[in-house]
Amino acid sequence: MPDAASFPVPQEWDVEPDPLAVPSARRLVVEIARFWRVPLSDDALRDVELCTSELLANAMEHTKARCKVTLRWTGIHLRVEVVDTSLRLPNPDSAQDTVTGGRGLILVAGLSHSWGWHPAGAGKVVWFEIAADQLLTGDARLAVLVHAAQARPDPVAQIV
Repeated sequence: MPDAASFPVPQEWDVEPDPLAVPSARRLVVEIARFWRVPLSDDALRDVELCTSELLANAMEHTKARCKVTLRWTGIHLRVEVVDTSLRLPNPDSAQDTVTGGRGLILVAGLSHSWGWHPAGAGKVVWFEIAADQLLTGDARLAVLVHAAQARPDPVAQIV
């Protein structure tokens, strides 16, 4: 009987509600992915870092509380999940400040294979996945970044 495929045990850790905790958390995601030998290029791992930063920054901004990061490798996708205590739904169209922020979920949507959220207890899990063979380069990557930079918030979505 052939051996069943085995994947690394998902890794979970808490991140303190301090913007200074974001860089080390995103670096840890990349270090674990490299340790697991996830077949992602350096460029794709930079996108993982950016998307992780965006989810963590959103969690901290909306909760001012500790959040939890979970990292999984499925053999096809690297999945990053951030659990927070906010009941506010993630909405890429609800940017509050079009000059300095509010475009993070647009970047996550453009750079990841897929992303989403689901309720979890008294909060939610926001996640994204990067496919092993996924790599946005050149004009395609530039188009995602330009789209995020030029995104206009939906004025109706801001009325909450």
